[in-house]
Amino acid sequence: MSLLPVCGPEGPIRTATATPQDAPPAAVRAVLFDFSGTLFQIRTYADRIQDALGRPVDDATMDRLLSGLEAGLSDPEVIRAQQARDVSSEAHRHAFTTWYASVPELAPCAEALYAQLQAPDQWLPYADAAATLARLARSGPALGVVSDVGWDLRATFAHHDLDRYFSAWVHSYEHRTEKPDPLLFRHACRELGADPSETLMVGDHPAKDGGAVGAGLRAYVLPAGAAPGSLRGLDAVLRLAGLPSA
Repeated sequence: MSLLPVCGPEGPIRTATATPQDAPPAAVRAVLFDFSGTLFQIRTYADRIQDALGRPVDDATMDRLLSGLEAGLSDPEVIRAQQARDVSSEAHRHAFTTWYASVPELAPCAEALYAQLQAPDQWLPYADAAATLARLARSGPALGVVSDVGWDLRATFAHHDLDRYFSAWVHSYEHRTEKPDPLLFRHACRELGADPSETLMVGDHPAKDGGAVGAGLRAYVLPAGAAPGSLRGLDAVLRLAGLPSA
């Protein structure tokens, strides 16, 4: 594994081992993907709430419930529950059910809402996910998943016939730590037999996924907020991996 140089405010303190100035960066031999917001997005909260309540919900009531969830994100108890949320299955469940229950009308179905997170059919791949993964798989880079999550994601990928593309699965709860801990990225690199300098991390969180740079990887961070099932702009990953998008 390559070691990162110590940097001052202006750049590296020690000059790296001499290499030709025009030497290209190492070819991408492995690509790591985040899960939620990168390859998949869960069904809308409005749809999930209606299913969990088991009854029709009018527009005004739904707007009030969604506003309650938004307000709950600032609730001190909810904020405390989010700390180290992804280091264990128990912490993950507690974080989400505490948030759901911060809306009194949703408290009785907090466990049902959480169960939706683990249900493969509740997740939708982005429209360009399958084609991008297939193109990468045909062209040689090894693929892995690195996700801050509280359960095993393989069943969700398998439900959508996307698990076959991946050779490494790194779930934060299994390692008792969260991104951007270098341990997670380096573990995935070892699983794929790739040096960090030859590996690209793709995600949607600047601090967590972009933090892969601290482990010696390259990173591509997508803008947040894409709707379920929409085009995600994953064709850019092909270009970053040195492949034509078509």
